[in-house]
Amino acid sequence: MLNENFATLLLRAVRIIVQIGILTIFYYMGVGFVSYLHIPLPGSVIGLLLLALSLNFKIIKVEYIQDGAGFLIGILTLFFIPATVGVIDYPELMTFTGLLIILAVIASTLISIYVTGLLTQLIEKRELAKKESSKPNVEEGKGELTVD
Repeated sequence: MLNENFATLLLRAVRIIVQIGILTIFYYMGVGFVSYLHIPLPGSVIGLLLLALSLNFKIIKVEYIQDGAGFLIGILTLFFIPATVGVIDYPELMTFTGLLIILAVIASTLISIYVTGLLTQLIEKRELAKKESSKPNVEEGKGELTVD
């Protein structure tokens, strides 16, 4: 029993490591494109676009990166700690200018959440209307009802 659990855990860990490796390959492909073609975008953005295109055109399956991406999303907050600690090096962010920056970030976040909510509701209404229009119309009072 213990060996089966350990083997399952080890297999899952290896799968996550391999999937993170696949994601890293896309990152380095993006970096390579940027350095070779001198594109004025970060390599990580180009790598993300390459990954999105590969997923869209079914070159790679979502299952090939799902566990690794889920793991990285799970620890995503750890990546923000250095940036947060780095704010200490800039005491001017603790002044009025810093307060304005913080207010701008909060306002833009709230606007983004609001617009996302509106778009989600709009898409949901369209999907429901599409489902309703595809249902066959049943006229009330027509047909027979039998009870066996």
